[in-house]
Amino acid sequence: MKKSAILSVIVSALMLGSCATQPATTTAAQTQAITEAITEAVTEAAAETAAPQSARESDGSMYADLSEGMPSFFEASDGWCNGSMFYVTWRGDNVTFEDGKMQLVIDNDKKPKGGIPYSGGEFRSKDFYGYGLYEVSMKAIKNDGVVSSFFTYTGPSDNNPWDEIDVEILGKDTTKVQFNYFVDSKGGHEYMHDLGFDASEDFHTYGFEWLENSITWYVDGVEVHKVEKDPSKLPQTESKIMMNAWCGIDVDGWLNAFNDKNVPLTAEYEWVRFTPAK
Repeated sequence: MKKSAILSVIVSALMLGSCATQPATTTAAQTQAITEAITEAVTEAAAETAAPQSARESDGSMYADLSEGMPSFFEASDGWCNGSMFYVTWRGDNVTFEDGKMQLVIDNDKKPKGGIPYSGGEFRSKDFYGYGLYEVSMKAIKNDGVVSSFFTYTGPSDNNPWDEIDVEILGKDTTKVQFNYFVDSKGGHEYMHDLGFDASEDFHTYGFEWLENSITWYVDGVEVHKVEKDPSKLPQTESKIMMNAWCGIDVDGWLNAFNDKNVPLTAEYEWVRFTPAK
């Protein structure tokens, strides 16, 4: 039983005792034990409220406190490259947990292959998620040629159509965030939002609510962009929750040419949360 439930039982017992026709005799030791139980219950309940533990709940919700290390329901990508514009090979070693945060690292690859000299970090859920609110607390990389991200994705590797919803911070200008989505591999819905702050200097909350006929993006809990369309023109397929940090090639017009003089480069994440739609 949780301490909060125990507290309710103790309080109820005390109230019943106070209403009895005959006063109950309570020893000093009993009084002290009740007081200590109440104090412990209140302290633990407050801690649970302030810092919920990493969990996938029965109602479909999910909270991952990344200060605790790798949650059991997430994993690091390792040993492959997404190809095309990605100029990194994903390495499990590029996903680290230090100082109460998760780091996704871009670095020179220790064992480069296929002409790709750099390594990157990618963190992905093992489970698939559907309509609901997706949120993350993150601090992006400031550097030409890189992307720090939070998104949902599924595609041919999951035997699904390519559906995706993106939050991408481009290292060339971390005072902006780019939103986008793909429906059965068709993108081209980019929207650039001025943040009013530098996303590389501190942690902020980025999120989106994905519903059947709309996607609404948020920054620090404030709605900043929304699209409403027929459900057939929006993502429909349950997807994995993902975060990655990577440098690009042949996309200089989008990201600027990658500047590798400052590697390793690190994007940081504090927590990630999913709340299913009601």
